Amino acid sequence: MAETRDITSLLEIMARLRAPDGCPWDHQQTFESIAPHTIEEAYEVADAIARKDMPGLKDELGDLLFQAVYHAQMAQEAGAFAFADVVEAICTKMISRHPHVFGDAEIAGAQAQSLAWEEYKARERAAKPGGDTRKGTLDEVPVNLPALTRAAKLQNRAAKAGFDWPEITPVFSKLREEIGELEDEIRQGSDAARLSDELGDILFAAVNIARHLKIDPEAALRGTNGKFERRFAYIEQRLMAAGKSLNNSSLAEMDALWDEAKSNETEK
Repeated sequence: MAETRDITSLLEIMARLRAPDGCPWDHQQTFESIAPHTIEEAYEVADAIARKDMPGLKDELGDLLFQAVYHAQMAQEAGAFAFADVVEAICTKMISRHPHVFGDAEIAGAQAQSLAWEEYKARERAAKPGGDTRKGTLDEVPVNLPALTRAAKLQNRAAKAGFDWPEITPVFSKLREEIGELEDEIRQGSDAARLSDELGDILFAAVNIARHLKIDPEAALRGTNGKFERRFAYIEQRLMAAGKSLNNSSLAEMDALWDEAKSNETEK
């Protein structure tokens, strides 16, 4: 039976890769150059979950863990912190944010815990060296999140402060209003900057609908992307079977095959 390795083995592998006589590529990497890989690995984890691919999820979680180890190794080399400090920090944070589990506090349910979670985070931010409780409600939302995710987080923060519609009907009205404004700008021949601004308003309103429905807009769009890929592949396959290609087929033909693909999915 092969030897079972633990996190210590992974830390040793990472240190060896970064050693002067280790891997030249790994040795020259920085936080900035590795960050895009970290983001990519997180998305691959989400993709494996969406596909319900448990063997794939195991591999992708390993890749994501390696990213954490990678950053911790570079931080240790810079004298900032080590992987053990990362583990200690997250353990402390989780215990602090769950006093109903690790202490005597009582929480009524999941919704109450979500509200309490934000309160715990606010207290932690204020307690940090240089922490400023006068910061704006939206200041702590990371700017480098995917736009749909960040829009939802901005809206959630504002909603917790009371800036929100109590139910979804006005949100649909807002979406229709924003669509009308884009149509007006198009009719007026507005420039790309104005059109982009109005389109952004439409997307922001759509995210608000997703938030009221408690749907992750990123996950919803990923699902639609996958659906589009499947249906478009069906069109190509059917055309190829008929000895045709996309270039020599009419839009009407492709649209009919699209409806056929859609109907086939509905019947399953």
